[in-house]
Amino acid sequence: MKHVPPQRVVVVGAGAVGLSCAWFLLEHGAEVTVLDRSGVGAGASWGNAGYLTPAMAAPLPEPALLREGVRSLLTPGSPVTVTGPVSAATLAFLAGFARNSTSARWRRGMAALGPLCRDSLPAFDELVTGGVVAETHEATIRIGFGDGEDPAGLEHELAAARAAGQTVRYQSTISHEPPFSHRIKQIVHLDGQRFLAPGRFLDALAEAVRERGGQILDGAQARSVGFGPAGLQVDTWTGPPHRGEAVILATGAWLPQLTSRLGVRIPVQAGRGYSCSIPLAQPITTPIYLPGVRVALTPYGNRVRVAGTMEISDRDAPFDRRRLDAILRSIHPLIDGADWADVQDPWVGARPLTPDGLPLIGPTAVDGIHIAGGHGMWGLTLGPVTGKLLARQIMTGTALPELAPFHPLRSPWSGALRLRAWGRPRAAAPGEVSFSGLRAR
Repeated sequence: MKHVPPQRVVVVGAGAVGLSCAWFLLEHGAEVTVLDRSGVGAGASWGNAGYLTPAMAAPLPEPALLREGVRSLLTPGSPVTVTGPVSAATLAFLAGFARNSTSARWRRGMAALGPLCRDSLPAFDELVTGGVVAETHEATIRIGFGDGEDPAGLEHELAAARAAGQTVRYQSTISHEPPFSHRIKQIVHLDGQRFLAPGRFLDALAEAVRERGGQILDGAQARSVGFGPAGLQVDTWTGPPHRGEAVILATGAWLPQLTSRLGVRIPVQAGRGYSCSIPLAQPITTPIYLPGVRVALTPYGNRVRVAGTMEISDRDAPFDRRRLDAILRSIHPLIDGADWADVQDPWVGARPLTPDGLPLIGPTAVDGIHIAGGHGMWGLTLGPVTGKLLARQIMTGTALPELAPFHPLRSPWSGALRLRAWGRPRAAAPGEVSFSGLRAR
């Protein structure tokens, strides 16, 4: 059967991934409506570190982090911790995370991410040349190691990124460079990466979507997605349903609210990150990463944005100033010249984590409904390339091999598909009703 491209597409989620999907769908000639529960970038996108570092993109589950996690999950102030009540969904995620934290599965994940990482920066360039008024900055990432910290783990990850097809250049020096304190003994200089101001980028991307004819509706929280009397539709808590021939769910850590009846078995857990800005006596011009405490620092006007921690908790939990203070305490001995009393722009955002460390990109069990999410810490880096590839797959009807490892219907354990992805849902029999595209008596 000849593929008929959808004329109208509804994108749920106005973060980096959702807006990138919208932009590339418009490039293919579709009519696009973007719905968001709050506003542009209100999830994990707005206050992150702004790193565009494909060479550092790796699956989070790996043996070293698992060993660290067992010791630190219940330790207050640690970079990775579980807070609040632990739900059954969180337990399922942690069990899957532990099962996937093997060297073999980590290597397979790196190989899967390779094509996306390789094309991630060119996808940003395509947005800019296509009219998105935003600037990415070429950068050498300075990665600082203190006493007793070995860069061998980082070098292993960079070698794996290189083996997966990326161009990776770095050099290690033993020297003192501001703003590092005397406690930083070795610095790895990772070339060929970039950074940006995520808030300004998202505003520019949203404006470009609107200029191309796309509609972005704030305060439109999706309640359900499925088939109604007139076909595929997204119902919101306020206002009429939004209809289209295709729907993309790009709601990050909130994906489980809409995917439970779509055949998706991969749990998505919120891993909340915190950030703020502080002034430095000598402002930095390129990003800094401190792997020992898992904290990133990025130029932010005449200040520096500090971002870090992985708080496994409820995605809607309130801001916890103690977590932000713990980040600042962890870098205090490692950074010179900071005014620790001048803390501004406090923020928390929920990163969408999957137990195998790979995103969910592609069709669900319900024809016409697709997912783009679960990118963990790499939603900004991989957002544009995700949007480009998924828009092409939807509009052409051709399954792209680059997206195969990220199929939303893969098993949480083996990676194998459970259901045929492109089958159409059967029509409702007499006496049946439709709920989220699935039929039930």
